[in-house]
This record gives sequence, structure tokens and C-alpha cells, in this order.
Amino acid sequence: MDKAFLRWVAALVLLALPAATRAQDISRAETWGAVAGPAAGPARIIGGTSLGCIAGAVQLPADGPGWQAVRVGRNRHWGHPAMVTWVQDFAATARARGFPDLWIGDLSQPRGGPMTFGHASHQTGIDADIWLDLNPKPRSSPAQRENIPVVSLVLPDESGVDPRVFTDRHVALIRLAAERPGLDRLLVNHAIKRELCRRHRGEAWLRRVRPWRGHDSHMHIRLPCPGGQAECRDIGPPPAGDGCDASLDWWLSPEARRPLPRPPGPPPRMPAACAGVLAAR
Repeated sequence: MDKAFLRWVAALVLLALPAATRAQDISRAETWGAVAGPAAGPARIIGGTSLGCIAGAVQLPADGPGWQAVRVGRNRHWGHPAMVTWVQDFAATARARGFPDLWIGDLSQPRGGPMTFGHASHQTGIDADIWLDLNPKPRSSPAQRENIPVVSLVLPDESGVDPRVFTDRHVALIRLAAERPGLDRLLVNHAIKRELCRRHRGEAWLRRVRPWRGHDSHMHIRLPCPGGQAECRDIGPPPAGDGCDASLDWWLSPEARRPLPRPPGPPPRMPAACAGVLAAR
């Protein structure tokens, strides 16, 4: 066989190997979590919130008027500029309404992508966790906010909210967020949703408040795909109605309490364009 042809084939193989490796690496959460900073350039969301990435992310400051970011050592306070602005504006509005500083939990990693623990979503910079701790919060350093205890607002069996800790102020804060422009949906524990329905059934803002596992100590804010983001994939609008129907009962069923484990095998493949985001300077 012609030696020049063999050298050509070998060169192709060598070129293909790094590409194959990158294709595997971009699905590994450890790879995304190891990146310290964002990809430069304008904001660009690729894929969906549970399988995607973001270039041009900006970082929420550790402190600001009405908020203090927690667990900043995770390096997960990055997002699309629209998300960071939403959080800042909401915190300022809550402060003006007399709420104490809000603890701001995870947004996304510097380039989005999957996380090694804590979330299946938060991958494209349009999700944010806002804790429902409404106690006064003296200003403290980010290092002092690394190990703040989390207090659940629901009963251990999740049959309802814990009346010892859940108050009218929690309802008011959730409603303030749910009625704010630019929101797609707001996730809380199903017991919290049930209590909101008990108090405010039939009110339009409840449509945006959706039940989900966990979320017993924080509300999860999600924005729709911002304008001009053609590669961003929305999950569709919330179902019609206030969500206070029989579907809430499912969350107390054995099926809901014991969700099936993820099927064995490799994780879903990330959008191919995320390889460029991950590799960017």
C-alpha cells in the first residue's frame, strides 16, 4: 500500500481522536465544573436548561442592595445578563417592600453545562435559586456564607407546610416573584404549592408557580429564552389554569415519592456547539 496514503490515513486518525475525546468530555459534569471563567463574547445560550451551555455569561456580585450570595465557593453565580439583572431588580424590589436581604443560591457555572451535584437544570444561565429564609441577615463576608444551614418550610412527610416556620411573608415573597415581568415559571415544593392554592385558589399568578421535588427551602426562578437567542430551547409555557387541581395529589403518591433511577448508560449528548464554548479562551 502506498506509504503516502498510509501517512494520510494516520493523520486523519490523529485529528479525529481529539474530536472524539471532546465529544465525550462535553457530557461530563466534572469537565464543566473545572472551568473557572466564562467564554468571552456576547451572550449565547445553546440548548435547554437541562442540557445546554452558555457563552458570554456574567457574574452576580457577591453582595448588593437586597441580596447576599451564598456558597460562592461553588462558582455558580453566573448567568445570562437578563437573569442577573432579574435577580438584582427583584432583590431591590423586595428590599423596598420591607423584606430582609435575600440569600441567593446557585445560578449557573461560568459556561453553564451539567453540575456534579445539586441540579439537573441550571445549565444555560436562566435559572436561579432564591432561598426562603426571611430572617434578618447582618452583612457578612462570602466566606461566612459558605455553610449556612438550610431550613425546610414543609413537614417531614411533605403533606403540607410546617406552620411553625411558614408565614404570610413567605406567601408574599413568592407572589412578588411570580407576578414579576420576565418570569417563565417558579418552582417550589408541592406542599408549598398546595398551601398557596389553599389561600389563593383561582388567582392568575399561581399558574407560574409549579410544584417540583425538593425546593422545600427555596424558590427556583426560571426565565424564558431571552430575545435573539436562536439556539436556546424553551420547555414550553406552564399548563393553563392555576395548577390547583387533582394533579397536586400525584405528588403524594408512591410513584412520586420513589422516582425511578436514571437508566444506565452514558449521559445524554450535549449540543455539539457546546464543545466550542467549553474550549474557548
